[in-house]
Amino acid sequence: MIHDRRSALSAYVSGLLSAGRTVFTAEEAQEALGIGHGAFLDAAERLQRREALLNPRQGFYVVVPPQFAVWGAPPPTWYVDALMRHERQDYYVGLLKAAEFHGATHQAVMEFQVVSAKRLPNIRAGRSLIVFYFRKDLGPVAAGVESRKADTGVMNVSSAALTALDLLRYPQASGGLDRIVTVLAELAPKIAPAQLGTLSESVERPVVQRLGHLLEHLGHGALTGGMQEVLRSRGPLPWTELDRQEGTDPDFQSPPLTRDPRWRVVVRRAPESDA
Repeated sequence: MIHDRRSALSAYVSGLLSAGRTVFTAEEAQEALGIGHGAFLDAAERLQRREALLNPRQGFYVVVPPQFAVWGAPPPTWYVDALMRHERQDYYVGLLKAAEFHGATHQAVMEFQVVSAKRLPNIRAGRSLIVFYFRKDLGPVAAGVESRKADTGVMNVSSAALTALDLLRYPQASGGLDRIVTVLAELAPKIAPAQLGTLSESVERPVVQRLGHLLEHLGHGALTGGMQEVLRSRGPLPWTELDRQEGTDPDFQSPPLTRDPRWRVVVRRAPESDA
């Protein structure tokens, strides 16, 4: 009887793959197979030991197609949208991973980065690491989220404009100032100036200041008109450090390299692109 249950789940998983599906929930499988939760868990555990099944979240399963057996899981693009629907959370693929989708591929991205409206633990899925970054309210930046075709459906990805802002908003995820400059140099031609200005209304002023300074530093000042308007509408603009860590590092406490009066940004070290 136990063998029949395991074989039934294996056949169910194979049928999903044949139909072009790679995800399912425990409830779906139990209903389709007419088995209880305990019997399902036993069968699922056996398939997981065979690395034919992945369980990134409780009750949510990803089938591992044979061509991805050596990787331990299919790419997150195959199931991230279904995963976040299972979590009942708004999201978008962002930061360096989104920049890669927009053509900024100079440096390899080691994490699959997702911005979510809920704090979620990271997921190790085979060779992939899905890392979640928190944004309390995704509503104000909804105009900067695009639906993009993926291998098995669609997924939400930040636009080039929102990606640029997020690179400065989450510097810990971006690999430091030099890497941000490298990515921005490739990303800038894809940024819509009007959208960049609109989205700037929904982020902290220092983020807008730093991005504006860097875009002009890279020769893309034509993108920043809307950003300047947003900053002027918010009243007097305080000075901000280009790199927050350098601003508190004793090694950088000598007089700054320069001050950008247009953006009121203190620069203690000129960023260097790796391109």
